[in-house]
Amino acid sequence: MIGRAERYLSAAEAQKVCFPKADKSEGQKLKLTVEQRKAIEQKAGVKVRNPEIRYSVAGDSTNILGVLMFDQVLGKHELIDYAAAISPEGKVLQVELLEYRENYGGEIHNAKWRDQFKGKTTRSSLKLNDDIYNISGATLSCRNVTDGVRRLLATFELVVRPHLLAAAQLPGAAAKP
Repeated sequence: MIGRAERYLSAAEAQKVCFPKADKSEGQKLKLTVEQRKAIEQKAGVKVRNPEIRYSVAGDSTNILGVLMFDQVLGKHELIDYAAAISPEGKVLQVELLEYRENYGGEIHNAKWRDQFKGKTTRSSLKLNDDIYNISGATLSCRNVTDGVRRLLATFELVVRPHLLAAAQLPGAAAKP
């Protein structure tokens, strides 16, 4: 069976959708250490598939508005590209599908399903059939995107936020000497 790819947004388009007031964004990559990967897996309960994380810091002339983290998860047979916009405090602002390659289950692109993630943090349950509802015919896509968002939140809390604080890129950062 050949999946049909549905491209919804590019990374740049997702940035504009998630942070429409941003007038600057800075793409960054970090390679996770073995220790960081283990800590993320323990906190999220989800395996880290790719040790390199991609994200973009969005801001306006005076503030950092948030971070857009890019990820891929496996649907039933094919990869799903998505992005999660996360506030500087670690809350999900928005989840956007970038590309969906499966023949079935594309209903996860619906705003009603994606809106369930808004406001979630690492303290949220973020479990399918608990605080995130399942879509019949898209169970694997729903489960894997839900797990992926939980992993991204843990990655933000344990790695990205401390990195940005150390670089004085987030509020509450120590001033550089």
